[in-house]
Amino acid sequence: MNLTQFSIERNRITFTLLATIIIMGIFLYSSLSRDSMPPYTVRVANVITQFPGASPERVELLVTDKIEKITQELPELKRVSSTSRTGLSVVTVELKEEVGPEELQPVWDRLRRKLSAMRDLPQGISAFLDDDGIGEVYGIVVGLTSDGYTYAQMKEYADDIKDELIKLEDAAKVSIGGIQDERVFVEFDNAQLSEYGLTANKLKNIISSTNILSSGGEINLGNERIILEPTGNYTSLNSIANTLIPVGDGSQMVYLKDITKVSKGYIDPPKQRVRVDGKDALSLHINLKEGSNILHLGRDVDVVMDAWRAKLPIGLEISRLSSLDDYIDAKIDGFIVNLLQSISIVLIVMLIFLGLRTGLVIASLIPIVTIMTLMLMGVIQMGLNQVTLAALIMALGMMVDNAIVVAESIMVKMEKGISAKKAAIDSCSELFTPLLISTLTTSAAFLSFYLAQSTMGDIVGPIFVVITLALLSSWLVALTVITLFCYMFLKVDPKEDKKESLIDRVIQKLKRGYKDLILLALSRKVMVLLGIFGLFFLSLYGFTKIPVLFFPDSDRNMITIDINLPQGTKIEATALLVEQIEKFMQDSLLSQRDEEGGVSSWSSYIGQGPESYDLGYSPDEANSSYAHILVNTTSFEYNNPMIERIDAFCFNHFPGAEIKVGPLGSGGGGTPIEIKVSGDDPDRLSEIAETVKLKLSGIVGTKNIKDDWGPKSKKFVINIDQNKAQLAGVSSQDIAISLETVLTGFQTGEYREEDNSIPIVMRSESSQQQSLESLETMNVYAQSTGKSVPLLQVADIKPEWQYSKIRRLDLNRSINISSKINAYGNANAITKEIEPWLEEQQKTWGDGYS
Repeated sequence: MNLTQFSIERNRITFTLLATIIIMGIFLYSSLSRDSMPPYTVRVANVITQFPGASPERVELLVTDKIEKITQELPELKRVSSTSRTGLSVVTVELKEEVGPEELQPVWDRLRRKLSAMRDLPQGISAFLDDDGIGEVYGIVVGLTSDGYTYAQMKEYADDIKDELIKLEDAAKVSIGGIQDERVFVEFDNAQLSEYGLTANKLKNIISSTNILSSGGEINLGNERIILEPTGNYTSLNSIANTLIPVGDGSQMVYLKDITKVSKGYIDPPKQRVRVDGKDALSLHINLKEGSNILHLGRDVDVVMDAWRAKLPIGLEISRLSSLDDYIDAKIDGFIVNLLQSISIVLIVMLIFLGLRTGLVIASLIPIVTIMTLMLMGVIQMGLNQVTLAALIMALGMMVDNAIVVAESIMVKMEKGISAKKAAIDSCSELFTPLLISTLTTSAAFLSFYLAQSTMGDIVGPIFVVITLALLSSWLVALTVITLFCYMFLKVDPKEDKKESLIDRVIQKLKRGYKDLILLALSRKVMVLLGIFGLFFLSLYGFTKIPVLFFPDSDRNMITIDINLPQGTKIEATALLVEQIEKFMQDSLLSQRDEEGGVSSWSSYIGQGPESYDLGYSPDEANSSYAHILVNTTSFEYNNPMIERIDAFCFNHFPGAEIKVGPLGSGGGGTPIEIKVSGDDPDRLSEIAETVKLKLSGIVGTKNIKDDWGPKSKKFVINIDQNKAQLAGVSSQDIAISLETVLTGFQTGEYREEDNSIPIVMRSESSQQQSLESLETMNVYAQSTGKSVPLLQVADIKPEWQYSKIRRLDLNRSINISSKINAYGNANAITKEIEPWLEEQQKTWGDGYS
């Protein structure tokens, strides 16, 4: 008994199974996870090491080089790259693709133990392995804008909103951007402290010993042990200001507020500023739980936002900045439209050529197979995302083939006078194996996606799985349900009794024409074979003329602006440039009416980029000279016109800035053109990079060409004359503490306000934004005696140039030249044009440079 015979003779079982599949498919469809991309394994972690005050060269030699050599001991290591810049080392460790998800954590734990065992780092310096959150996407971003509220007041509301958002069932993490950290500043004048017999160091120790959070132990009271909790920690700003400070020989006391100025403020300069539509703001970034539904999360976020809109005071507004849920919802709606279109097209074609009954029977396969595929996806816990939706759309055109072949075979047999049941059973016997082989070979064409051992394989692998499920479902349904429907509903007259219609006459003419063509080809076999080979080679040549693009840019109605000013630029200067771009968008690009396309809203992140809101966006390193603007347009069609206008404005008005304006990338984003030059001498690498950049700038289609070391930045070296310093009674440490006190201040404990912990920072009353003139005239104070001496009396201030960043790849210094492409450029064509030139140039670079 074959499948068709079983389905016809046991049709109650067939209909029961069909109903079960449809019900389960509909139920599991609603419970499928929905996200932008399939889950994939990130085999990357960063080793971050703070080395305050050290130049990039010192960071590279004393920290980065040693950490890189430790990472080289990992047998699973694929590559290691690093960035050394002033005060910071970031070593990026990438593991081999063969390392599975279950093996990752043991590898990171092993590396963490190796790092903690290091003994040759500078004193007080330790490396931190960050293996959490890399590759995560915070698809929904909410902005809280302020008109007249302080950052502290905004943060109170943002914390409450965050508490509501983190409770949502589908929310994994919520982070807040743009927070201005509070500080309690104790500002003093060294000269005044000296009059009281105090030094900054003594004052720091007095404050630290007063502000305690220590336990007093326990005492016995009868049968009980009761803890002792001594007070002493600061509970208000007044308690800090009213701290008694012993002066002179210790017999006299003064209030701290009498010899210093105690105030509460924000860290200066700020690390990050967030602006929404030109207003100061905080941003809340929401991350989806793995395997959850981003559409459900989006609806829940809207409920929270609506509730808070009713509660927020006038002057505070909450709005969406990025909505990945809306994008995925539109993609799913697009799939439903494609599904209906496929059914309609099949029905119309079958109606014209095979009749209404046959058309309905064949068209019924599409919704049945689609629902069955969705059911199987739910069973194997594969969610809906851009990749699986694309696979379903690809499968729509292929799944109907099996039904057409089976139905046509049954109709041909019925036309010969064979009964419907026997025709269906015989067709199954004849087509069972050929259709199965055809189905498997079609799905095997996508097998390479699934077998690829890489992150890209993780992302595109579901294409093979979904198409295979759909085609196998199509094969099974065609030989069971469709054959049953043919048996029940098809009415075909024997050929001799059949009346010839207009369509039949047209088909007969087509058949005769096709037959004549076949006979002509058979009579000129050599010419036909030569023609086929000629067309084949012509197609190979034509293939070379087709632009190749690995992944197209995202079709979200969103563009990005990345701003990089010279290293060392103050965050205030970066913010001023951002405000000028915002004003241009406000005046020239903002869509004022529904029918007018353009920019709908934007959010700016100054000093540090936002959390990754899309796979096509990767934030640059946090820096005062960096800013990122996320621009929402009214429609995807307006992306390129807006990019061109913003790009032209930035090019004409900010010649000293590197500003990249473009759409979101896809499949992990990244830069389309990258050329890495490796070698030992930084100066020689810089020379080579300049020649490569010059060549790239002359190729049509390139824009925003830069290297990842950036221009050199200035530094001042304080050359201490040890003999003069000793004669003056100051040590090198005294000079360092004096400089730190004036320029940044130093922490001397914490002040707790409700659930907040605010550092207490001591600093000189001198301006935090020091000039070279004030630095040359400043006094250095001995921390033991309070004696002062002008800085220039014991040290020279020498200006020097330094590389802003030093990057390395696999322990070799490496400079990366990158280029974006304009709307008419193609990365593949540009690469082919520059590769021969690079091969010739490399011969002139010398040994050790590649």
